[in-house]
Amino acid sequence: MKIITKFSPEITIKSRPIRIFFINILITNIKNIFKRNNEPITIIRHWDYLEIKCKNNQRIYNILQNIPGIHHFLLVEEYTYTSLQDIYQKIALNFNNKNIIFAEKTFCIRVKRYGNQNFTSKEAECYLGNKIIQMIKNIKVNLTNPEKIIYIEIKHNKLFIVIKRYEGLNGFPIGTQKELLSLISGGFDSAVSSYMLIRRGCTVNYCFFNLGGSTHIIEVQKIVFYLWNKFSSSHKVKFITIDCAEIIKEIFSKIKHNYMGIILKRMMMRIASVIANHLKVKALITGEAIGQVSSQTLNNITIIDNASTHVIFRPLISYDKEQIINLAKKIGTEIFSKNIPEYCAITSKNASTKINKKYIELEEKNFDFSILARAVSQAKTINVHDIPNDVKNNTFFQKIKTTHILNKNDILLDIRPESDRNKKPLFLNNTKIQHIPFYELINQFSKLDQNKTYLLYCDNGIISRSQAIYLYDKGFINIKIYQPTK
Repeated sequence: MKIITKFSPEITIKSRPIRIFFINILITNIKNIFKRNNEPITIIRHWDYLEIKCKNNQRIYNILQNIPGIHHFLLVEEYTYTSLQDIYQKIALNFNNKNIIFAEKTFCIRVKRYGNQNFTSKEAECYLGNKIIQMIKNIKVNLTNPEKIIYIEIKHNKLFIVIKRYEGLNGFPIGTQKELLSLISGGFDSAVSSYMLIRRGCTVNYCFFNLGGSTHIIEVQKIVFYLWNKFSSSHKVKFITIDCAEIIKEIFSKIKHNYMGIILKRMMMRIASVIANHLKVKALITGEAIGQVSSQTLNNITIIDNASTHVIFRPLISYDKEQIINLAKKIGTEIFSKNIPEYCAITSKNASTKINKKYIELEEKNFDFSILARAVSQAKTINVHDIPNDVKNNTFFQKIKTTHILNKNDILLDIRPESDRNKKPLFLNNTKIQHIPFYELINQFSKLDQNKTYLLYCDNGIISRSQAIYLYDKGFINIKIYQPTK
């Protein structure tokens, strides 16, 4: 059995030199992916399709369905023929050999011809349809909404009977467009936006701003490896991790609350631009959708963009959340993203939807920009194909306990900023409370009595979990997370 692979229509409308260039890259991509999967194949190139000879198994079909640049592919049986009667006999033989049964169903025949024959496509469809009606009882023709479609392709003296059709990813082959850097957070949006640019033929590298410690890194690495392994393993791409602990501390110490979210994103854009320059990448990708949150109004997106020296692609700009989640389900990232907290929310409280740029720039004068240079110099870069080894070698996977019960000897650390504590004071009976803002916790925790157990508390549990993970990384295991019952 052969696999006839059809190109994306956008490839076929290119000029001859560009079309040849795109097809050559697609062939190289297919070979690289099959080699990586230890699947031997032979590719025969034709002007309007590729003929692939390989083992007949579902794994191969799954691989081809996820290679950008392929519109669809057909599993076909190839014959030579002499007449329409001969074509009918080969169709009948094929039905018997494949145990294809569609009695009491409606059907139609679709014929495509190439070359000179003594019949038209319409005449072939009528003749073969009539013969099949005579062969199979209780079957009817339905040209508009049939239950079964029989696809036939006739090319000169060759007959191709289509056994099954698989839809492809469409788009462009990876490598036909430039390299990009995706700001991946692990949420629905950034994963889907990365996929959308992969599908358009871009080689997508990943920059991750770590706000949640080792567990956050590992969960995001799972998403990145999934995207690469399923859609873009024809190319080597990089995963860069930026530790944001010092940046967060500086922002909470020196920036007004309603400006924190925008300034954090501007700092991320500055770092991403530096990383992109190192990688010689021309553009960035983010998952922002207009109006989704306060930082994603047109006004605030413009202010964020001003901090970057690169073009920023936002493929989801007009999507609503439901559309994004549905696409995440379709491509398979939803199962990973749904369990990752929105860590950026820690700086988004009371954020304005229309911030004046001059006030942002005034606030940023309080920020120590040497912290950004330090974050870049300490960035960790690995190849995405090495992620499984990186996760395997990470010995962190300790489970941090979460409790809603306080024991008499427990000490609760309220790690909320002072403004949050004043708005919503915490009162507990028979439990000692200490106030250490989370951005000071890393420096202060080692000074506490390490013979005691400390319960970390914040309003939504996100900050307390990320800080607990960070402390575990540093060897402090005398901590839990406190979440009161609602």
